[in-house]
Amino acid sequence: MGRRLLRVNEAVREVLSAAVAKGLKDPRVGFVTITGVETSPDLAHAKVFVSVLGGRKERDATLAGLRSSHGYLQDRLSASLRLRRTPQLDFIYDETTDKAMRIERILQRYEGEIGPADGERFADDQSAAGGSAAGGADDGAGQEATQ
Repeated sequence: MGRRLLRVNEAVREVLSAAVAKGLKDPRVGFVTITGVETSPDLAHAKVFVSVLGGRKERDATLAGLRSSHGYLQDRLSASLRLRRTPQLDFIYDETTDKAMRIERILQRYEGEIGPADGERFADDQSAAGGSAAGGADDGAGQEATQ
């Protein structure tokens, strides 16, 4: 992707973010963040990736509100950016945040099953024992593992 297209993508994202935050009066559009824009090389189309705070119901309502407001948003783009063409906007839900939260839950569940790592357990044992006598016996084991 060329530098010009990257600059156009970022400019479109900034204009749309400001328009959604300040000028959109559709009650269906809740807490929405425009996470990215992918414009086609001919600037005819733009995929606008959005993240919505809330559940599936809020996400669907927000996407419907954004789609119904595409004319207003394209007008804002046209007024703010000097482009030969104003791209047709296609709003797509960005699942990155959902995937990250799912991975985090899986990792937490996995960590709960196997317990803390050896280094973490060693540090916890030392602090619980006061780091004196019990720490001496564990220190030897810890040194063997590191040598």
